[in-house]
Order: sequence, then C-alpha cells, then structure tokens
Amino acid sequence: MRITIVLIALALVGGAALAVAQTTHTDHGDDMDHAQHGRVDPAGAVLTEPGQGAFAALSEVVRVLEADPNTDWAMVDLSGLRAHLVDMDRLVKGAIVTETVLPNGISAVAMGNAETIVTLQRMVPAHAAQLANDNRWTVEATQTDTGTELRVTSDDPAVIARIKGLGFFGLMASQDHHREHHLMMARGENAHGH
Repeated sequence: MRITIVLIALALVGGAALAVAQTTHTDHGDDMDHAQHGRVDPAGAVLTEPGQGAFAALSEVVRVLEADPNTDWAMVDLSGLRAHLVDMDRLVKGAIVTETVLPNGISAVAMGNAETIVTLQRMVPAHAAQLANDNRWTVEATQTDTGTELRVTSDDPAVIARIKGLGFFGLMASQDHHREHHLMMARGENAHGH
C-alpha cells in the first residue's frame, strides 16, 4: 500500500512538472528573446540537448566550428552535413530490412521507397568500408535495384554472436566514427577518406 501511494505521488509530481514545462513553452512566440535561453536556471538545472537529433548535431558542430579560431569558413559545408543527417534519419526510419541469419553472421537486405533506396545506396557501402576496418569480421556491401545487401561474417563464435546481436541497424551505428565524420563533413573535408 505504501509503495502504491509513493508511486501515485511521484506520478502526480512528474505530471505537474510536465504540465508546467508545456505551459511555459507555449509562450515561446516570435517575440521571444533567444538570448535568455543561455541563462542558468536558479535551481541549477542545465539543459544539454539543443533540440531534435539532426538539429542537435548541427548545433554541436556549429559550436565547435565557432570555438575553433582555425575554422576555414570558406570551406564549411553545413548543408552537406544536413543532407547526411537527413540520410541517417531516412535510413533508420524508412529502411525495410530483412535479415537472414547465417551460420557465421548475417545477410541483411535493405529496401524502401525511392528516396530510401538512394540513401541506402549512398550510406551502406560507405559504412561497410568503415566496418571493414575491423579485422574481426568480413564485410560485403552490394547495391541492388531495390536497395542494398550487407553481409557481415566471422570465424570467431564470439564475434558471430556480436554480429547477430547488432543486426543491420546496430552494425550501421557501430564503429564510433560518426562524430569525427560529421565534423569533417562540416569543415568541407573528405569525410570518407579517414
């Protein structure tokens, strides 16, 4: 009974906080002074997420570029980075993937609408090249008329289990090079040459 009362109290407090936050944000009109967003909350709360995923990634890159006195603004390509972030979003949300479990890994056939197919044909081979830098597995990416096929295999049972556990989307998100890749794209550098 005591646990039920505590849970109800927590739900009410959380709901009230959410209601206040939503009510406060509805006042965010065209006349809102965005300079006030940088002030520290007297209660010590500091927000770290500057918005939706792609916007947050762009915001983070802009902050890094502005802090770097060596940024060559003539080379900066935030539109290219934005297009890549849109591709990432489309891959995650639009790809229809059929995974076939192999004795030594997986084969993943990824398809989608016309825009998603183009995205898959751009992203999967490029990321497969990054995956291939890990010598614990063998990676093959093939373009098809309807998308791509990604095949990742290994001779090591522990790596095979990892491949199967990651699946297509986990493999596409692995190899922590994305932040470096995004910064290189934003600086107008050859992001696939690293």
